[in-house]
Amino acid sequence: MLVTDSLQIPSDIPQHMERFDVKRGLVKTVAADGGLSSLAKRYFDNVEKIDSQAFVASHGIMTSIEGKYDDSGALIVDVTNVPPNFDDPDAVRAAMDARKRWTQFLDEATGYNSKQRGDKAKEWAKKATKAKSGVSSARHFMSMSENLSEDVKSQANALIEEIEEALENGENTRAAGRAEKLGKLLSA
Repeated sequence: MLVTDSLQIPSDIPQHMERFDVKRGLVKTVAADGGLSSLAKRYFDNVEKIDSQAFVASHGIMTSIEGKYDDSGALIVDVTNVPPNFDDPDAVRAAMDARKRWTQFLDEATGYNSKQRGDKAKEWAKKATKAKSGVSSARHFMSMSENLSEDVKSQANALIEEIEEALENGENTRAAGRAEKLGKLLSA
């Protein structure tokens, strides 16, 4: 069982954490309008403000919703959903309403519509893939090269460490940029 504050959630209930890019400047706008919890109150029930940029709530089939803007300005949400009784038309209707509210909340909390959020997520994943590929290529190149100076190898290894740390911290844009620098270092 997962315990979130006083709420106990059975471990077989699907829990889903996601990261969403947020339009530049929107975090400040939301903060000026009462914070993320004020925005959440328009869409969900039992909203508790954690701080100006974080909340916990629930609504219908979403038995637990935790949301926050992280230090990079992205929206991080962790949602636990319970499937509705599909034989009950009222339960299905309520689930559809919950889904609609969820989508409207994301639209307003990110400044992007569903398609734009999907495009941003693909772009985010591409950056991580690009960074990982850059590290793999660099390691392979360094193992095959016989005339790389120790200074270049040292710089490359330092960049690889930075890339791996950035990836671990979810800083895919930074990781991709460092991978590009690594590629230039080894092709010089």
